[in-house]
Amino acid sequence: MDQKPLRSRAWFGRKGKDGFIYRAWMKNQGIPDHEFNGKPVIGICNTWSELTPCNAHFRELAESVKRGILEAGGFPVEFPVMSLGETLMKPTAMLYRNLASMDVEESIRANPIDGVVLLCGCDKTTPSLVMGACSVNIPTIVVSGGPMLTGNHRGSSIGTSDVWRYHDDVRVGKVLEEELVTIEAAMCRSRGHCAVMGTASSMACMVEALGLSLPGNAAIPAADSRRKVLAQLSGSRIVEMVKEDLKLSDILKREAFENAIRVNAAIGGSTNFVIHLLAIAGRIGVPLELKDFDPLSAGIPLIANLQPSGQYFMEDLFYAGGLPVVLKALDHLLHRDSITVNGKTIAENYANAESYNKDVISTTDAPFSTATGLAILTGNLCENGAVIKPSAASAHLMQHTGKAVVFEDIEDFKTRIDTPELDVDENSVLVLKNVGPKGYPGMPEVGNMGIPIKLLEKGVKDMVRISDGRMSGTGFGTVVLHVSPEAAAGGNFAVIKTGDLITLDVPNRTLNVDLTEDEFARRKQQYEPLSPVANRGYVKLYIDHVQQAHLGADMDFLTGGSGSEVVRDSH
Repeated sequence: MDQKPLRSRAWFGRKGKDGFIYRAWMKNQGIPDHEFNGKPVIGICNTWSELTPCNAHFRELAESVKRGILEAGGFPVEFPVMSLGETLMKPTAMLYRNLASMDVEESIRANPIDGVVLLCGCDKTTPSLVMGACSVNIPTIVVSGGPMLTGNHRGSSIGTSDVWRYHDDVRVGKVLEEELVTIEAAMCRSRGHCAVMGTASSMACMVEALGLSLPGNAAIPAADSRRKVLAQLSGSRIVEMVKEDLKLSDILKREAFENAIRVNAAIGGSTNFVIHLLAIAGRIGVPLELKDFDPLSAGIPLIANLQPSGQYFMEDLFYAGGLPVVLKALDHLLHRDSITVNGKTIAENYANAESYNKDVISTTDAPFSTATGLAILTGNLCENGAVIKPSAASAHLMQHTGKAVVFEDIEDFKTRIDTPELDVDENSVLVLKNVGPKGYPGMPEVGNMGIPIKLLEKGVKDMVRISDGRMSGTGFGTVVLHVSPEAAAGGNFAVIKTGDLITLDVPNRTLNVDLTEDEFARRKQQYEPLSPVANRGYVKLYIDHVQQAHLGADMDFLTGGSGSEVVRDSH
């Protein structure tokens, strides 16, 4: 079969003035013509930034990718895109996921790139890079940055999920603020993203389950030399993918998305997985709806014993055999023939996987927990759906009715949550509004609201909490998230009041408030939405065009793709 002409030839293979300009300015870097003219040009899309600590080792990782590209006869060109540091960005990195995806899409399309390696690690860098690449649809492979080594404090293993515990301990005086300085260093003791099954690790598992990375990518620690080996092998493989013209649309079929959903349930992955996978599906043109997640997740037990749903850490997952072992345990549930970036089926990739620690990776017949990692709720409190993570919730709250304690926005919550006069008890349902895509804006990770201090002092560890926002993948508790429509969009959630009786019924997948349709209508007539927080720039663009959570919170004008063709040609 004849090889498809290289896309980069439209730049470097041209005659006359145009070709002269394209080649001459590459040569000003000291690069001879034969290096880039006629070889597959491979872009390395790098989210390195010292403001994204999880990705701060990516310049070094990119060098390993380059070695692989050169080894396979390609020409590497590294380029930066907007980097999203979950730990530092305000008001929330999620506000900029769609902006970063636009940066990625246009950087790839506008330049002489035949294939691309996506270097991503921190939470939003993975979905934003994949979303952008999907809208261009050229050969693409993902290299994750890897989790940090497990923290250790006073002889105990710790990770990001413990942040929430330490926060509560400080509030009630069990831990002094000064002690946190020591704990900080003990927890974040190496390069890499969160050591637990938070959003970053869930995204790394997602891309491997989708078939977008080489086998084993998800769990290799960032500090392990094998991460660099995988990066070099990925560099070599992308050159071959260009020759084979193996594109994202060849890999990201409906079956691949179903595989990823089942894997996410089995590992207790982040609830953020839902909103990101929906956005990716929207970009590549695969029909996927929020309602699809529940039947695909239901009945799949938790077989990866990892925090926050379990006990262990990503480092332990790697030593136990990594994600291929999880995939093999789910063999009877997966679409085994789904193609992956190495040209093999997903089943071929995990065929020889073996669990080296049954405490970390169990089986569906003898799971670590029978609770699944995801459930989708519907009802009059969330007309278009909401999500909950049963594996990280409390069993006694899975069916619960309580009176709402409503906070109109995040400032209201911070002002009143610990006040002595707050009328709340352990049976109450905490409700936080206006932290959705439009309302905040950006849908921050504040859904796992802190327990009121007077209840913490009584020993209360968990309560039902409901919001139109998100929760960190490192978080836990009986937390209902992504309520859609959000309060700012004027749905039923907008008019819930303190004292309303709310019923959560996870076994039956419902979330309802004891109000009649007439009462909803009466309240909506009187409802006055909060004023938007921005009147210019990207934030206004975001507020005006972001879709609701059940659609993936992408921009309405970004769904789908424009392909790799450059519409206009200058010079």
